[in-house]
Amino acid sequence: MLEFIRKLTQWVLEKEEEAAKNCKLPLEDIEKQIKIVKEKKAKLEEECNKNLEELNKILGRLESMKNIELIRCKNPKEGA
Repeated sequence: MLEFIRKLTQWVLEKEEEAAKNCKLPLEDIEKQIKIVKEKKAKLEEECNKNLEELNKILGRLESMKNIELIRCKNPKEGA
């Protein structure tokens, strides 16, 4: 489904590019589309950053658990 949407978007952009070359695409329409895409991009970047922060927290906790286990396994008398 995503591939279909990608191809459809590419096709529409090609048609709009042709129209722009022939001066048949209003500048206001292009500016509106640019604004929409920039807003969507900013929203996706924010979501991605939040997800990356959460994954980094999880990774940190897992690394900490790994280090604790390594210390306990290397020095069983000290960890008990």
